[in-house]
Amino acid sequence: MSESSPLPGFSTEFLKISSPEPHVALVEILQCWTGLSKVFDNISREPTVRVVVLASALPRLFSAGIDLSALGGLADGLSDEPARRALQLRDQVLSFQSCITSIERCPYPVIVAAHGIAYGLSIDIMAACDVRYAASNTVFSIKEVDVGLAADIGTLARLPKIAGNHSLLHEFAYSARDFSAAEAEKLGLVSRVVQGGRDEVLTAALQTARTIATKSPIAVLGTKHLLLHARDHTVQENLDYTATWNGVMLQTADMQQLIKSMKTKTKPTFAPLGKLPFKL
Repeated sequence: MSESSPLPGFSTEFLKISSPEPHVALVEILQCWTGLSKVFDNISREPTVRVVVLASALPRLFSAGIDLSALGGLADGLSDEPARRALQLRDQVLSFQSCITSIERCPYPVIVAAHGIAYGLSIDIMAACDVRYAASNTVFSIKEVDVGLAADIGTLARLPKIAGNHSLLHEFAYSARDFSAAEAEKLGLVSRVVQGGRDEVLTAALQTARTIATKSPIAVLGTKHLLLHARDHTVQENLDYTATWNGVMLQTADMQQLIKSMKTKTKPTFAPLGKLPFKL
């Protein structure tokens, strides 16, 4: 891997943010995941970034899931009245969901590199990413039923739209059993299993990020945006929306730059995107 350079002001106490390649942001989870929302929302406004890699900085695990003591204390200090208590708990869940959705909300492609233990919350995080790699030593589990709840931060919402094997998905979700990286690939959760551990899978993710970062940022951003739209709409709705989207985006100078580079056999250069809106 290349030597990383920091992205000033982006790191937090629990999340390390650096730029190991031009236009690539590397987000490494040191301990706590709840700061992901602020970090990804900040990255979403950074015009020098074109692709993001998400990994754990810990050598033996991606995430062991939610802290059980924290889970047991979720209701502390809430109202004794059932309706108000339910509303307060709902607000907590929505806050957690928004934190994970910030990954999907990011306009740039996010590549996740999982390794080691990847339980519970790990699946929520990975399902919100665009490209998912796993080291061969990764052990997964949709763990929530073992602590008495249905997964509520994204796994059950996104995995049915990701998985190619729904029978296997249901088995994993109901049983909470461990499953291997090979089974995760069979499920469709990951597209690539990399032999080794953290360093090997992170290297593979950064290689893919490097390739994506050389492409037209307008084309890549639009592709992610339209893929997510297609997931949540009918084919005709997406075709109509794409026609409107590209009615504007086909006017990009990036196309002329690419045509010029093909003719001259030179490497294209693209202008920065500039400050983006909070949400496209």
